[in-house]
Amino acid sequence: MFSIIKNLFNQESTDYALLASQGAKIIDVRSPGEFAGGHIKGSINIPLDSLSQNLKKLGDPKSPIILCCASGMRSGSAKGMLEGKGFTQVYNGGGWQSLSAKVGK
Repeated sequence: MFSIIKNLFNQESTDYALLASQGAKIIDVRSPGEFAGGHIKGSINIPLDSLSQNLKKLGDPKSPIILCCASGMRSGSAKGMLEGKGFTQVYNGGGWQSLSAKVGK
């Protein structure tokens, strides 16, 4: 069961700092109110419930995208949705505070 959860989030083997330094977009899928309460510098707020209507804001579907939220659940859902829409380099960064420490922002 642990391996299923690990594969769902796939956070341990990803170098988020490297991805961010190479220009990966960081998309925060929390609500605007949550985002206003704190977020990663340079991240873009596109709430999960409006993500499918804002695909153009994400740019090239082959470009890297790191998703985050409060805990990793919504960003996990967003990852599956984006992959279903043809995005090929999508990473679930988990909770924004943890991701912030990993990317150094």
